[in-house]
Amino acid sequence: MNYDKAHALAADIRQSDEYKRFAAAKERLGKDSPAMGLLKEYRRLELRAQAAAVAGGDDPETMERLSKLGELLRYDKDASEYLIAEYMLSRALGDIYRILAEAADMDLGALADR
Repeated sequence: MNYDKAHALAADIRQSDEYKRFAAAKERLGKDSPAMGLLKEYRRLELRAQAAAVAGGDDPETMERLSKLGELLRYDKDASEYLIAEYMLSRALGDIYRILAEAADMDLGALADR
């Protein structure tokens, strides 16, 4: 398979408004900022909550911490913008993935229902 078109798509993604917004938000946030540390903890807690849900249970303590951390992040302008930009970019990438999966006649299951 020739990957030239995949590389062209990658270049197009880097030129997209969604990517540019995400990159700018990430730069403003800064990799060593306290808010970035909170974001990393938020992601860790999200994974823990998802794992508990998949296992058929729930983790009230994790959900409480996740909720409080989410509230803190919403009040930080740069962190909030980063989360919004990340969501918009991931949504666009998901759309691209669905288009590619359709071309390969793949069933994405729950992913296709978004």
